[in-house]
Order: sequence, then C-alpha cells, then structure tokens
Amino acid sequence: MTRSRTFWTTAAVLVAGFILHGQQSAQRPLSPPGTAATQVGGRWVKDDRGERYEGGKWIDVVYNRPLLRTRTGIFGSGADYGKKVGAGAPVWRAGANQSTRFRTEVPLTFGGKTLPAGEYSLFVDLKPEGWTLIFSNWGAQQKFDPNDKSALWGSYNYTADKDVLRAPMQLSTLPMSIDQLSIGFADVTENAGKLVIWWDTTQAIAPFTVAGS
Repeated sequence: MTRSRTFWTTAAVLVAGFILHGQQSAQRPLSPPGTAATQVGGRWVKDDRGERYEGGKWIDVVYNRPLLRTRTGIFGSGADYGKKVGAGAPVWRAGANQSTRFRTEVPLTFGGKTLPAGEYSLFVDLKPEGWTLIFSNWGAQQKFDPNDKSALWGSYNYTADKDVLRAPMQLSTLPMSIDQLSIGFADVTENAGKLVIWWDTTQAIAPFTVAGS
C-alpha cells in the first residue's frame, strides 16, 4: 500500500469515527432513564442448594435522571423555591421528561394512609418548609401530545383531582452534592422501608410499611 493510500484510508477511518461519536453523543439523552426497585414481604429459606428469597413483592420507580452539570442550589430559596425544577408546572415530576412512575405489587401505607397495589404517577409538591409526596392516577404520556387530555407529559397540566395519596417527606441537608437525581429505597425490612430522593444537597424521605403488617 502506498503512503498516499495509507494516509487517505487512515483519514477516512478517523472521520467515520468522529461522525459515529457525534451521532452517539447526539442520541444520548441529557436525563438518562433510571429505575429503583426493592422487594418486601418475602423471606429467605434454606434448602439443599443454599438460601433463596421467596414470596417477595416488587416495588419499582421508573424515572428520568437529570444532572446538575455544575449548577448549585437547584431547588432555589424563598419565593423562587422549586420554580427551577418545576419549570412552570404546578408540582415537580421528580425527574425529567415523562412523568415518574411508581409501581407496587402490594398495598403500602404512607403517612398513615393506604396506597392500593397498582401503578401511579409520582409527583412532589415542593415547599421550603417541607415536601409532599403525591401518588396520582394521572396517566403518563410517552411522547408529548398536546391533544391527549387523559395523560400528562411530566407534571404539566397536573390537577389534584386524581390524587390517590399525599404524604409528608422528611427533609435534611447532605454533607455533599449529589450530581444526578437519584431515587431509591433505604432501611428496607420484611414489611417496611423508606422511599428516598437525593439531589444536590437535599435528601427527602417518605417512610412506608406494608399495609396490614
């Protein structure tokens, strides 16, 4: 192979690589999808193969995870508290893009009230003095459709008439800044746990129990 052919072959490979990288970067969502999951109500049992977990019921959260990208004080303060993340919606979608979805295979109790097994949209009413966790029967649009009045894109056009349960969340300040919005479960036992939201320097907790336990 001549030097000229080698040069142009190498150049073509590099250009193709740059194009592919650009396409991948353009296609990657700015708020990547995420999930959180746990199981409650089950037990570890022993058999001749060791231990296995039986009878657990799933609880899942499906959401999109925005990043701070060097921003600070994401929730704001005073009269502007919650406005940046709310982006004009009446409540926060607890994520980005589509409405955050919460699924439970077993009835749960939050704040002394029972949430039946099922799937819900999850929102948060942000106030500087405290957050309120909201489980709603509003459906979730997968792509924005202004003509679809039966489901929401994020939390725009949210109304409280479809609320199933509201529960207070316990707020605290973290000793560090969490760059990517994170939702998870903590202190999970056989019949209880905590739903936790972490972002920036804020931690919000909603304890729950399996209903009837």
